[in-house]
Amino acid sequence: MPFDPVIAATRFGTGRSPVLPDPDSIDAMLDRLAGPDRSAERWRIGDFTDIRPHLHDFRQAGRARNQARGTSDEAALEAAYRALRDRALAISEDGFVHTLLRGLTAEDGFRERLSRFWADHFTVVSKRGVTRHLVTPYVEEAIRPHLTARFADMLKAAATHPMMLDYLDQIRSMGPGSAAARRRNRGLNENLAREVLELHTLGVGGPYDQTDVRQFAELLTGLSYDPRDGFTFRADFAEPGAEIVLGRSYGGAAPSLDDVLLALDDIAVHPATARHLAEKLAVHFVADRPDPALVAALEARYVATGGDLMAVYGALLSHPASWVAGPGKVMPPFAFVCGSLRALAVPPRRLTRLDTRDLRSVLLRPLRNMGQAWEQPLGPDGWPEAAEAWITPQGMAARMTWALDAPERLLDDLPDPRDFVTTALGPGAPEPVVFAAGAAESRADGIGVVLASAAFQRR
Repeated sequence: MPFDPVIAATRFGTGRSPVLPDPDSIDAMLDRLAGPDRSAERWRIGDFTDIRPHLHDFRQAGRARNQARGTSDEAALEAAYRALRDRALAISEDGFVHTLLRGLTAEDGFRERLSRFWADHFTVVSKRGVTRHLVTPYVEEAIRPHLTARFADMLKAAATHPMMLDYLDQIRSMGPGSAAARRRNRGLNENLAREVLELHTLGVGGPYDQTDVRQFAELLTGLSYDPRDGFTFRADFAEPGAEIVLGRSYGGAAPSLDDVLLALDDIAVHPATARHLAEKLAVHFVADRPDPALVAALEARYVATGGDLMAVYGALLSHPASWVAGPGKVMPPFAFVCGSLRALAVPPRRLTRLDTRDLRSVLLRPLRNMGQAWEQPLGPDGWPEAAEAWITPQGMAARMTWALDAPERLLDDLPDPRDFVTTALGPGAPEPVVFAAGAAESRADGIGVVLASAAFQRR
């Protein structure tokens, strides 16, 4: 199939816009992706080590609060701790708005799609109120800078990031024979090792067994972080001796981070990793049941280039199966909301000026009702891909309610639905949707009809 700018904007981008042009070629899409990250420059999100309040701030405030129990300072220090938590929540919501604005205003929507894809692939979830504002910085630090690098680079950055170590309890893992385990009477945690092999690289049913998981978990002991300084390698936590993972021996001398990184490099280029990632990319961007030839092409490019992600993206965009017209993937709620705002050309200032109450009522709460609460997937495998996960009575009702209500709350003047249907869906908009938009009793109803249509909600 030939290149189609509407498919490029919707299937591989964040949607069509009346003020931003559709991509005009595959080369242009890849060139923009390889170029400067303009959206991140415009809508800044801090790194893990830059965000305040930091984990160290919470630790200090918590200690002060606990030490003040029963004293005249108790109320003031409790209020100070709660103020930190409120500030963390506000930062989390700012991160959501800036992520949304990147999709709304991006000239290279493919970058935004890839950022969300890989953030989901390397899912982390905040388990405590003191870390709720650090998930978006994790994506900014561990995922986004490596979108166009080798997969191994992203894998190492994600697997050693403090948020991943915290989420999968790696900071509590100690080698059974380590000095720290003898002092603290604690042992091995296999969570990170299992998820790296099962979810991040080789895939469920991949060529590994429980022995590989345990040996890999022992190799990973030592990965930790400091609330003030971020990632650190604790040699006293590390299991002494060599570990054999997937038939190769690592370590054996003094415990070293280099041994961990070498293992991650090797796993990243394993043929099973190539197959797993090829399938995931094809499913995410093209179809719940993608053409096997497309998956094979992505796998072959991955193997041939040692996991060069730009090369894999090039294979994805150049394959004919990627451009087959017709009903495609159902947009998850975040993508649906982002695509709607982009089609409506909602001015960024309307989002940046939303107060907390309106932000939650117009955007965050509806997303939860649609089934995709911001940064809260149910497990480390992230959000589901299958259409059936999103086409539910409750989820569709929430989408339709939002489509009819939110545009009028975010724009002073709604566009004419007869024009908007082409803006949102392109010149090939289905005739029933065109007719329904034109026959609507009000502009709000017409806009809602377009946004709630199956043609808009599939890409």
